[in-house]
Amino acid sequence: MTRFDATEPNDRRKLYVDAITAHRERGSAFLTLEVDDSELGGDELGTEETDHVDGDRKRNSRETTGPDPELGTPWIQFSDGTINLDCTDDELEELKAVLGEFPAFKISELTRPDDAPGTNAHVSAKADPNRIGQFLDAVFRRVYGLPAEFRVWVVAL
Repeated sequence: MTRFDATEPNDRRKLYVDAITAHRERGSAFLTLEVDDSELGGDELGTEETDHVDGDRKRNSRETTGPDPELGTPWIQFSDGTINLDCTDDELEELKAVLGEFPAFKISELTRPDDAPGTNAHVSAKADPNRIGQFLDAVFRRVYGLPAEFRVWVVAL
């Protein structure tokens, strides 16, 4: 592997595939991907105001976008056909929605440690590297609420 980060959506998916392939060829314990935390303070993340219609009434609400800062920088690990990630309850619900679009992927274990915020999820990922890469990018984008262009790093291989 010659590069360890990517920003553009297509480049990120290629990076995921290359990293998964290198991880498997090396027989390493796990592969870890992490969002560049300088991406988390940008203008595209934070809160946004939206208008919602309830019946005939229009109301304004504030909706948080981006990952929950309480859990720190978003990361995903991959090992032996399993994807490992931490998420809040809201992020877990979005993860379940993403899983509905990827039928080969299933939650195999959920752990809610007493001393840590959020939930640790293990997702069974019995698929080819391309499909896993698509899933990983969907998780970063939708579960963690990241913008279309964000930098992700391969931090362990």
